Amino acid sequence: MGAGAPFYVIACGGTGGHLFPGIAVGEKLVEAGARVALVVSGKEVDQRAVGAVQNMEIWTLGEASASRGSLARFLRSTAGFISSFRDLRRRFMEQKPLAVLAMGGFTSAAPVAAGRWVGARVFLHEANAIPGRGTRWLSSLADEVFLFFPEAADLLPGKPVRIAGMPVRPQFEPLDPGSCRISFGLAPAKPVLLVVGGSQGARGLNQLMRTALPFLVKKFPELQYVHLSGAEDLAGVVETYRALGAKAVTRPFLTEMEWAMGAADVALSRAGGSSLAELAAMRLPSILLPYPHAADDHQRANALAFSRSGAAILMDQAEATPELLAEHLQALIGPAALGEKMKESLEHWHRADAADTVARVLLELSDPLWRASPGFEHSLSLGVAEVDPGPRRTR
Repeated sequence: MGAGAPFYVIACGGTGGHLFPGIAVGEKLVEAGARVALVVSGKEVDQRAVGAVQNMEIWTLGEASASRGSLARFLRSTAGFISSFRDLRRRFMEQKPLAVLAMGGFTSAAPVAAGRWVGARVFLHEANAIPGRGTRWLSSLADEVFLFFPEAADLLPGKPVRIAGMPVRPQFEPLDPGSCRISFGLAPAKPVLLVVGGSQGARGLNQLMRTALPFLVKKFPELQYVHLSGAEDLAGVVETYRALGAKAVTRPFLTEMEWAMGAADVALSRAGGSSLAELAAMRLPSILLPYPHAADDHQRANALAFSRSGAAILMDQAEATPELLAEHLQALIGPAALGEKMKESLEHWHRADAADTVARVLLELSDPLWRASPGFEHSLSLGVAEVDPGPRRTR
């Protein structure tokens, strides 16, 4: 982008659930002629994912999380925040971003504080039904908070909120299952269960599958598996499938998640907001096993919202058994065709214009003259008539 292009910063590191929605918004801003920097963490998941990002700057931030536990850990966290804030404040004063968008997680605090310090507009995106600590703390500094779950607005009283949906990358759309299965070396006509615990895996979910697999192999002999386990549990997961002779593709992590979802008939998944948005975009029925130790039990709140609308089946980890898992699988891939009804419910959770909406609001509220600027007339999908910015309300 040219030196005169409007500049935006998106803080989106720490997990794939923060990073990939931030990239989706960044791509829309770049299409509109803006210059974008992504603030990410030094974690492997971030560094691996941003390797494929084009036309955006990548700024890696030291860890500055809100820490619980020992005094030493708290002091390290505080020192990390101060160091990151000072570095970003210097960069912002030199490069003058018009706005900072924070997608959640520990990479949000320093960019938001530095953005407010230099007079940039500040925006937050909250992915969960129960807003995280970062959103609650930082919302007093924000010009607007974008939400995926409408019920989150009730927990941010007095804040300007907008129900914008969850940005997902454009490649997340229903795909041909047979072609996707062939790409993994699976039989194109046989059903597939996708097991995924988020960008870093999920031990409880992996343990459930290792316990249930002998039962599932007998009950569903045609079922194939794509299992994304995270790095730590990969060896044990691979050995379990091998010992039982199950047809399975096992990976620690997969950047091309749309292919894995496209191959599947049903997913067994955690219930982070970004994962649910991708399931909705792909119209993939799911059995949700919320992480029971998530802050404020927000994953259960997410899963409950989906299950109440008919868009997923909720199964608490403490109550999960091989028999119950098999019962839910039978309901989704058996002759009752509950999965087809679930696809209709999932459609209501997907807002294809979510990334457009967030990008357009940033442009309009931080740079009112953006439509008249050179190059902006070539933006791909941000014309005034094409994007409904969605409801906005102050509670």
